[in-house]
This record gives sequence, structure tokens and C-alpha cells, in this order.
Amino acid sequence: MTELPPFVLFYAAAILAAVLPHRLRQVLMLLVPAVGGLAISNLPVGSLIQVDIMSLSLEPLRVDRLSILFGYLFHIAAFLSVVFSLHLRDRLQHVAGLLYAGSALGAVFAGDYVSLFLFWEMLALTSVFLIFARGTERAYRAGLRYLVIQIISGVLLLAGALLIYQQSDSLIFADIGLTNFSSGLVFIAFGIKCAFPLLHNWLTDAYPEATPTGTVFLSAFTTKVAVYALARGFAGTEALIYIGAVMTCFPIFYAVIENDLRRVLAYSMINQIGFMVVGIGIGTSLAINGAIAHAFNDVLFKGLLMMAMGAVLFRTGRINGSDLGGLYKSMPLTTTLCIVGAASISAFPLFSGFVSKSMVMVAVLEEKHYFVWIALLFASAGVFHHAGIKIPFFAFFSHDAGIRTSEPPLNMLVAMTIAAILCIFVGCYPWVLYDLLPFEMNYSPFDWSHILAQTQLLLFSAAAFAWLKVSGIYPPELRSTNIDVEWFYRRLGPLTVKLLVKGLAFSNFLLLNTAHNSGRVLMRSIFRHYGPEGTLARTWPTGSMVLWVAVLLAASLVLYFV
Repeated sequence: MTELPPFVLFYAAAILAAVLPHRLRQVLMLLVPAVGGLAISNLPVGSLIQVDIMSLSLEPLRVDRLSILFGYLFHIAAFLSVVFSLHLRDRLQHVAGLLYAGSALGAVFAGDYVSLFLFWEMLALTSVFLIFARGTERAYRAGLRYLVIQIISGVLLLAGALLIYQQSDSLIFADIGLTNFSSGLVFIAFGIKCAFPLLHNWLTDAYPEATPTGTVFLSAFTTKVAVYALARGFAGTEALIYIGAVMTCFPIFYAVIENDLRRVLAYSMINQIGFMVVGIGIGTSLAINGAIAHAFNDVLFKGLLMMAMGAVLFRTGRINGSDLGGLYKSMPLTTTLCIVGAASISAFPLFSGFVSKSMVMVAVLEEKHYFVWIALLFASAGVFHHAGIKIPFFAFFSHDAGIRTSEPPLNMLVAMTIAAILCIFVGCYPWVLYDLLPFEMNYSPFDWSHILAQTQLLLFSAAAFAWLKVSGIYPPELRSTNIDVEWFYRRLGPLTVKLLVKGLAFSNFLLLNTAHNSGRVLMRSIFRHYGPEGTLARTWPTGSMVLWVAVLLAASLVLYFV
């Protein structure tokens, strides 16, 4: 069993979950991530399974320090997501969740492009049902848009992989760098799933439309698989430094004015992925370790915040900041756990975000990217505004919306509590995480300069929020639709298709009309020459025919004898 690819266990469990009754399905779903986690702990680094299919050498299992860390992370994420969703009786969500988690595991342990492509597409096909399960028209439309974008990413990955195979005669997935057209296709494929700027709207469009439990699954897997893929294939690519810097900054402005609190967290997810992308672009051992550690921590604290907002949506049926407030009276435990997640994502000392984000910041300074460091500093202050303060403030405090409800089901509280404990544990004992990172390092996050700098940043950021709020400058929570880049392909896309259809119809008309006119001219010419009155249909006198035959014979004799 130790040599079995981890995805097999999840796929097999999904098949069983499709037929088992609710109680047995609950037990099965709890056992799978627990047993799977124990199994990968026994996978020795360097393990490899090779399969030869039609002269292609495939590696469905390749174990190294990078893949094993993501393996641990995805098992933890799957366990938390399963616990959070135990109250559900929706068989579709349970099966889709298991297949989705298994596909993420298959992708990070895949050693070749074919295996990676298959799991890449399975991530899209399985996760979309967590959006459809919401059962609303908005969710259905968002799910379709999400699926189209994810399939495009897969097509680009396949095209790039085929070109790489043509050039190198190898399908092994390794460091390729951004060097030619084929690697560029793979880079864009990874960038779509990683929510690069201008390619990010599938995330902010679809994730807030998923079910309360589905969003927890979604926040853990797709983007983190893309981060893994970038770290595997494009570590040290300088373009990633600037792409990541933009990712950390631009979502802040949207998150501050957004009313839907789950969409605020979706923008925050892009912001946090930006730190990881910068670290991968820097490419040093400290930077890569920081990026991977931050991916690990992001799953914990972003999952915790998504669970808290899912609990609010589950109990109240509302998720807009303008409709919420005062929930700390009815949901004190959820409020406390949400604050732990907010402190973690804001990188408070002794919380998980602090011990990983500081690694990326230090790595950026060491490589003398000063403007990028300033951008990350601004982004760190911004994330405290929109995720550290805005989420708990408008959901649980702010004005009293008059909502009186109760805490969510016990399983939801248990999942949030486990995530909160892990956020604090990693923040206090980061060496447990550091020992699992791809590269050996000697880094201490609890340097006084780091602590003082981060504390000052948080204090000034909190003071700025308070001043903006009291002075009335801070954007109020309003029922509104904020226009993002998606507007262009949602509005201009159908218009472009309509224009193309009209253009093709007009071209077809011109082609048919030209063919019709040309045919008429041709038929007239044929009739003129071969018709009853045509030139070639006329009769000739016998004497003339004999004369012409004699002339031709004479000419032939002359040519032959001369």
C-alpha cells in the first residue's frame, strides 16, 4: 500500500460513497484522509512508479520533498473539508469532494505531463459540481464559466506538453523555464489556474457561488496545485516576481469595496497567492521554502475564514456585509474562531501567516528587489484591512442587523477549531513545518526586527482603518455590482460571437452568390459552344473535311522526314 498512488484511495472511496448510506458514508469520508495521510508518511522520498503505454514512459507516482509536503497539506485540507461537511446528506457533494481531493493528490505526485494533464482536467470536472450543487441560476452560470476557463487551461497544458515531447522526446514533468513557445503555453496554463492578473476572474466569479461547504473544498486545492506546478516547472523565472507583485496589490482595491464577504475572501486568495508567486519567481532556497510554507498556511487560515463565512451563510442565509452585523451575540464561538483566522492571514506574530510571509519578504530584500518589497509591504497592510478587519467586523460586529440565530452544527465548529489550533500551533512552532520544506535552511522568524516591523505595520494599518471608518471615507457596504476584468469577456464575448456569426453568414452569402453567378456564366459559355446552335455543334461539308485531313497528313510527313 505504501507504493500505491495516493489518489487511488480517494477515487475508490468516491465510488463507495456513491452507493453507501449516509452513516457509513460519513465514516468512510473521515477514514480516507486519515488513512491516506498515514500512507504517505510511509512513502520514502525517491519512490517512483513507471508505466510504459504505447511507447510512452509515464510516472503516475513520483515522490520528493516538494510533492510529499503538498501530499500532507491536501490530506489535512481534505480532512477539514470532510468534517465541515459531515452534516450534509447530499451524496453528489460528498462524491465530488472526494474525487476533487484525489485529483489534487494525483496532480502533485504526477511525474509526467500526461498524468498531470489527466488530473488537471479532473480537478475542473469534479470541482464544478460543488458550484452546481448550490442549485441557483447564478451558480449554474458561474459554474459553466468556471468550467470553460478550466478546460481552456487544460487544452493549453496539453498543447504545450505535446510540443515539449516533440522537441525533447520526453514527457517528464520537471523544471522547464520560460524559454520557448511550448513552455509559454504550459506557463499560461498554470497561470490560469493560479489566477494571474487578467486571468483571475473565474475564481472571484465562481467560488462565492458554491455551497457553504463546497467553497471550503475549492479554496484548498485548485490554486495550490497551480502553485505546486509553478514551483516544479518555473522556479526562478523572473517574470513571476512582477506578476506576483501585481497579484498581491490589485485585489485589495476590489476587496475593500466588495459587499459579498465570500468574494472578499476570493480576492484575498489572489492576494495571498501573489506572495507565493513572488517567492517562486525569486527562486532562492529561502524564497521557495517561503512560498511553499505560505501555501501550506494559506490553506489553513483561508480555509478557516471560508468555514466561518460558510457557517454564517448556513445559519442566516446571508453573506453580504450590508445585511450582517451583531452576530457575535448569537455565534460567539464562530466569531472567536474567525478572529483567529483573521489574525493568521494578517500575519500577527505567533500565528501561522507570520512565519511564512516573512520568509518571502526577507528573500525579496536579499535579492535587492526593493520596489517589489514595497509592493508586498503595501499588500500586507491591505490584507489586514480587507481580511483581518473587514471580514470579522462586518460579519459579527458593525451595526446590529437584528439577526438572532445559533451556532452552526457541531461538525462545523469542530472543523473550524482544528483549523484554528493548527494556525496557532504552526505560528508558535514553525520548525515542525520548516522540517518538511523542500530545502534545508537556517531561518528564525522570531527575530526582533521582524516582530517589531510587522507589529508596527499592523498597528498603523488598524489606526488607518479606524480613522477612515470614523471620518466616513472608508467605502460603505452597499448592494452593488463591481465591474472587474470579467466584464469584458462576459459582455464583449457574446457581442464578439454575434459579430462573428453575422460575418460568417455574410461571407457565406457572398460565397454562394459568387458561385451562383460564376456557374451561370460557365453554363452560358458551355451552351454557346456546345449547344444546338454552338460553334462546335455546326456541320462541315465533306470536301472541307477531306481537305483538312490531307493538310494534316502532309504536315506530318514533312515533320517526319525533314
